[in-house]
Order: sequence, then C-alpha cells, then structure tokens
Amino acid sequence: MSAADKAVTAAEANALFSEIADMPAAVLAVSGGPDSTALMVLAARWAKARRRKPDLIAVTVDHGLRAESPREALVVGRLARRLGLAHRTVRWTGRKPKTGLQQAARVARYALLARAARKAGAAAIVTAHTRDDQAETVLIRMSRGSGISGLGAMARRSTLAVEESIALVRPLLDVPKARLIATLKAANISFAEDPSNRDPRFTRPRLRALMPALAAEGLDARRLAVLARRLRRADDALDSAVDQAMAELVWEGGSPGSLTMEAAGLARLPAEIALRLIGRAVARAGDEGPVELAKLEALKTALDEVLMIERARFRRSLAGAVVTLSGGRVTVERAPARRRRALTTGRRHHANLLKMR
Repeated sequence: MSAADKAVTAAEANALFSEIADMPAAVLAVSGGPDSTALMVLAARWAKARRRKPDLIAVTVDHGLRAESPREALVVGRLARRLGLAHRTVRWTGRKPKTGLQQAARVARYALLARAARKAGAAAIVTAHTRDDQAETVLIRMSRGSGISGLGAMARRSTLAVEESIALVRPLLDVPKARLIATLKAANISFAEDPSNRDPRFTRPRLRALMPALAAEGLDARRLAVLARRLRRADDALDSAVDQAMAELVWEGGSPGSLTMEAAGLARLPAEIALRLIGRAVARAGDEGPVELAKLEALKTALDEVLMIERARFRRSLAGAVVTLSGGRVTVERAPARRRRALTTGRRHHANLLKMR
C-alpha cells in the first residue's frame, strides 16, 4: 500500500484540526459522501481524544434535488450520533433555477450552513475539500482565464462570504481523497455516492475525467495543489505591495467611498500593482459587486494610454464606479445613479460583475 492510500492517523488528525482547537463550537458540513463522512469520523476521533475541544455539530444540507437525499441525511444523522456528535439537517426549499443549478446550490448551501453556525454559536464551518478538489479548482479557473488570485484556488482558512464573522476551514485540503476512503474502509464505515459527481453535463466531473491523463504527464493533483500554494503565496506578496501603494499614493476623495491618487505615482507602479490598486478602489466605490478581471484590465489599458499626457482627460465606468483622470489626478467614485445608464450602455463601457479571479 502506498502512502497515498493509507488511512489518516490520529497524529495527523491532531494537526489537521488545529485551526478549530480553541473555538467554542464548529459546524462540520457533512453530505454523506466519502470525503465529508471521513471528515466527521476524523473530527469525532480527534475531539474525543482531547480534554479541551469545541462543540462539533454535523450539518447536512438537503438540496431537494435527488429522491435519495432525505435518506442520506438520516444515515449521516445516525452515524453522527454513533460518533457522539450532534446533527442537524437543513433544507434548500423553494424553486430551483433551470440554469446555473450547481452554482445556485453552492450559494444556498453556504447560506444554510452559515445560518446553522449562527444558531449554534459556531465560529467556523469545516468542509471536506481535498487535494483532489483543489487540483480540479485550479484547472477550472485556468480554463476560465483566471489571474494569480484565482489560480491560488482555495485557502486552508478564509472568511465566509455570506457571514464575515464565521471562518471557513478546510483541514483536508492537502489530503488525497484516496486516503479518506482508506480511512473509512479501515473503520468499516459506508458512504453515499452522489451521481452528479460523475455527470458530464457539469464542468468539474468532465475535468475530473481528464486527471488520469494529466497525471500520466506529471500534472497530478499534488503538483496542481503545489502550484496553487505557490501562487497564493505570490498573491499575498502582491497584496502587501498594494497595501503599501495605497498608504503612499491614495487619499480619501470628496464623496463617501471615493479615492484619489496622483496620476504620475500610479504610472510609476508595476503594472500588476497598479491594476490591483485600481481594482480595490473600484470595489470600494462601486456597488455592483466584484468585477471581471478582463474588464479591469481593459480599463487599465485605456487609462495607461492617456495617463501621462498633459491635460488629458479620461472617464470610464466599471461595476457601479467611475474612474476619472483630470488635472493630473485619478479619482474613483460611485457612479451617479441618474447617469449610470448612460455611462454603461456602450459595448466598451458596459459594467459587469468584476471578479479578480
């Protein structure tokens, strides 16, 4: 048996769950599949061996998309009680979209988990994302043209988007799925299989099917996960440089949320730092959410063409914000509501969601 197929040990589990050791309570997201079932088993063993431990609540989200899901939730509940854990089932009710179903289900899942965490007084939601999931996420984002931030993929710990006071913890992010299955087999614990994980209508299963061929060329899950870790490290360094540029070049504008910077100082910055600086300003001033990286790059390219021209003027909207060059200064501010339609109707000026991914 190779190291990649061995069950996770108690010593390893102690390190894996260190992120939540000092929390009063944590929610375990458990669907009943192999990864999340192993997460619950390992977390229960870890907690049982500790004198001080958080209250662990296993939460199963029933999306109402498959006839088997209520029964699977009951099975998870029985196993949770056998392991000495509390269990809750929460349901995604209402009409389901005909397109973008997986993304809508993901948004609903985290909203329901956040609600369960708030109710339980939990400081974190713990998910069972594995090294295999990380590798697939890198490939998905690569296929969509993501930048450095997006290719950094998932972090071991981050803030939950729908509830900033709750942490999202992924303790198994560097653990191969095969080891989790081995852990369950060693404990003689069964698990469910969601057929949507093999459905070629969805992107992730299609990319998953390519993994053996990629691995044969040396591009296996481990190397993709290493790539993500290195890019996340670079992303953190770039963000630190943007922090410094913000402190040195940017000041509050005249209206709430607006920012102003010297055009000459902006022009001297390395391109990536300047791009991120403008992106931050747009995100702060605008009200249409994050922006697509390609649209931010297009705005920056257009601004660069006139940035150092004396008496040049520039005005363009993006994500509910307006970027203006005038008098040697670049100002980013909220687009006036009465003019927003005029500012964003043209093909080149169309504001859309900007996601720096």
